[in-house]
Amino acid sequence: MLKKYEYQSLGKAELQQLVARNTDPNNSIQEVVQDIIQQVRVQGDTVLREYAAKFDKVQLDKLFLDEEDIDELATTIHRDQQRALEIAFQNIHRFHSTQLKRERTVETMPGVKCWREIRPIEKVGLYIPGGSAVLPSTLLMLGIPARIAGCKEIVVCSPPQSNGKINGFVAYCLKLLNIKRIYLVGGAQAVAAMAFGTQSIPKVDKIFGPGNQFVTKAKSIIQGLTNVSIDMPAGPSEVLVIADETANPAFVAADLLAQAEHGIDSQAVLVATSPALVDAVNIELETQLMVLPRKELASKAIENSYAVIVSNLQEAIQFSNEYAPEHLILETDQWESLTRHINNAGSVFLGHLTPESAGDYASGTNHTLPTSGYARSYSGVSVDSFVKKITFQHINETGLQQIGSTVEILAELEGLHAHKNAISIRNK
Repeated sequence: MLKKYEYQSLGKAELQQLVARNTDPNNSIQEVVQDIIQQVRVQGDTVLREYAAKFDKVQLDKLFLDEEDIDELATTIHRDQQRALEIAFQNIHRFHSTQLKRERTVETMPGVKCWREIRPIEKVGLYIPGGSAVLPSTLLMLGIPARIAGCKEIVVCSPPQSNGKINGFVAYCLKLLNIKRIYLVGGAQAVAAMAFGTQSIPKVDKIFGPGNQFVTKAKSIIQGLTNVSIDMPAGPSEVLVIADETANPAFVAADLLAQAEHGIDSQAVLVATSPALVDAVNIELETQLMVLPRKELASKAIENSYAVIVSNLQEAIQFSNEYAPEHLILETDQWESLTRHINNAGSVFLGHLTPESAGDYASGTNHTLPTSGYARSYSGVSVDSFVKKITFQHINETGLQQIGSTVEILAELEGLHAHKNAISIRNK
């Protein structure tokens, strides 16, 4: 059952507490992660094997699978499953391929030309979560834009299964992406391994991928500790559903549960225009939960979730912008009039027939998105995430005459006379 809150009754402090999630008030997660990072930094492969035994319950002879292993595992899945992955690959590739665009050269004044050119990040690390669910879709979401961008080296880490391997679905995605090796490392230790490099795992320039609170914390620490950057703080998943009297309670409940089954630290929030709708959704939640294979996980996530009752859709959008959800679903006939008011969201799903799961797998958009309120300042993963844009400029004789006195005056007023002289010496 979703707990109920009245939006108009919420004070500022209560509202801020309601939208906060995945906090670490006692720094207990940070302390554990810092220790893991230090151990990996010092001991490399040795401690990675120890962590595999401790967390994944598997003894590893080697920390990777090569092309032969991947090819063998890829043959273990059925043709209809292969075809579904191929369709998802094609749609994701089609959507992302439009994002790599060359910019035009700008002549800011006669003889002064400036432009930007795209260069791929050379070495990228992709973290593919394991644990209670192995996510081949995440490999496609990260690997496809990396390939489109032209990254020279793509390092993939994912926790090993109990047999010391990966499943056939991930293996087939590796083949689609032409990635010939995967490293059997999960959790915060995988992030550390890609950040510092080990005897087996190459050091990368940027780390991508969602994960639990430990993975998210590791990425944040690594970004402050090294020159390795990250895509975003993408932690436990979340959805916010805005629904009014036109919504189907069964659809709403299904969307909330689709998020809740990720894990107990996932959050599913309903923002509804009436208490009656919340009651109807709660009835559907109970009914649909009973037949879910992951009902224990989903029910615990629902216990940590809630519903907010608003007077109208404008209030619903206000609350959503404050929450800044990873996934936002508008289950209302009036979705077209609301989209321009959405300021903070990772990915938005419009209307009654657009479930979040379509974007999770195969519509084409990327499902690696900012969580925990980071949608206020981060975008989801795209081809842009895998490239750098370098600025260039060229000044000819006319341009130097045009811009010279401006630079000299500005340099002099800042007291930087060598800057002024760099212009003056060329104008003699």
